[in-house]
Amino acid sequence: MSGTRIHPTAIIEAGAEIGDGAQIGPFCIVGPQVRLGPNAILRSHVVLQGHTTIGEGVRIFPFAAIGNDPQHLKYQGEETRLVIGRNCLIREHVTMNPGTVQGRAETTVGDNCSFFTGAHVAHDCHLGSNVTLINNVMLAGHCTVGDFATIAGGSGIHQFTRIGHHAYIGGLAAVEGDVIPFGMVLGNRAYLSGLNVIGMKRAGFNREAIRNVRKAYRMLFSDDSTFRENIEEVETEFPSDPLVQDLLGFIRAGGDRAICFPRSVRPG
Repeated sequence: MSGTRIHPTAIIEAGAEIGDGAQIGPFCIVGPQVRLGPNAILRSHVVLQGHTTIGEGVRIFPFAAIGNDPQHLKYQGEETRLVIGRNCLIREHVTMNPGTVQGRAETTVGDNCSFFTGAHVAHDCHLGSNVTLINNVMLAGHCTVGDFATIAGGSGIHQFTRIGHHAYIGGLAAVEGDVIPFGMVLGNRAYLSGLNVIGMKRAGFNREAIRNVRKAYRMLFSDDSTFRENIEEVETEFPSDPLVQDLLGFIRAGGDRAICFPRSVRPG
């Protein structure tokens, strides 16, 4: 293991795979089914358990508990997995659980994600790349979070909820409905408050793309017609716009939760 450094107080159980250049600090525990990628860093007091794969360059801070049994009352020790992508940042006291056989049997996290102090990723969640969970975010089981989504501190996300890509969840929000791509939600219970235009600009979307999504948003949530009629009108208005079509695809795909609507608009 070229360049690998393991502190003498760390416990690496037989069967664990440690990538080249990994650094494992004091009092860390790495379980027998763990695969730790090259150049990953465990600062100290990190616990990795279960069938857990950690990607290259991941940095994990003290007292994070990754891969322990899912918090699911029907879990009976089945072999399920947690897979974390490359270059993720996992700060203090973060918890992540593997999947369950009642779900997809796997929890997955993409590349370049950031998880700040006390954030929780529950069983069977699927997170894209470049996702950010700020302090004490509670992500319940079976949630899906799209690329570049940001969930601000103290927010709670109901199980089976879908968060679209480039969405923004405001601090302390209680989210119990699906959040459209580029959507911004606030409050308890959370409501759709507009679009994450700042996030779109930071992601490099041009003015025309943002303008089209904003117009589509106003049309979708107009009270002049039913939501179904509004969807058809947006489809007609933007038949070839990739971002608008992606937004419509998210809505049409549906899920276990209803779409999160603005306060002033009734679903219908």
